[in-house]
Amino acid sequence: MIALNLRPTLQLTDEVFEQLCRSNPDLRLERTAQGELIAMAPAGSETGYQNADLLGQLWQWNRQMRLGVVFDSSTGFALPNGAIRSPDAAWIAKSRWEQLTPEQRRKFAPICPDFVLELQSPTDDLAFLQAKMQEYISNGAQLGWLIAPETQTVYCYQPGQAVQLLEHPSCLPGEPVLPNFVMDLTLIWD
Repeated sequence: MIALNLRPTLQLTDEVFEQLCRSNPDLRLERTAQGELIAMAPAGSETGYQNADLLGQLWQWNRQMRLGVVFDSSTGFALPNGAIRSPDAAWIAKSRWEQLTPEQRRKFAPICPDFVLELQSPTDDLAFLQAKMQEYISNGAQLGWLIAPETQTVYCYQPGQAVQLLEHPSCLPGEPVLPNFVMDLTLIWD
């Protein structure tokens, strides 16, 4: 991850950021609330495999329950604080998603997901990801999981609660945000 501060010469508005992303489709870019541009390296193969498993579980649950919309790591969300972030997986309740206009849905939707998941890759800085998770919670996320495969730990985030640290859990229940959803982590720990 590299943070580039483009101020004062370049104002990184939503439109400029969107053009920058379209002009550089091979880069994973985010914008902080302070206007810094964050360039992240692509995930390694093992991390991509693990993330696909986690996303697949969330997608399958949502496909059956039809309670919301699931997003992958290529999706950017314009958070209330001005940041544009891309969690590894996200979910938004159907009622909140349907409040957005078609135009808002086509761009970086101006909404914080109800649920966010970040999977720490070997090149990710843990402190950076923890700050990002706190940012999601501060901007309206109701549940967040930061999964660290190398240490086999999960950091669980919820508004108004201390971060819960779980060591080598076999599964994660999503209640009450994700009703009847349980994330199986056995593949992640193998």
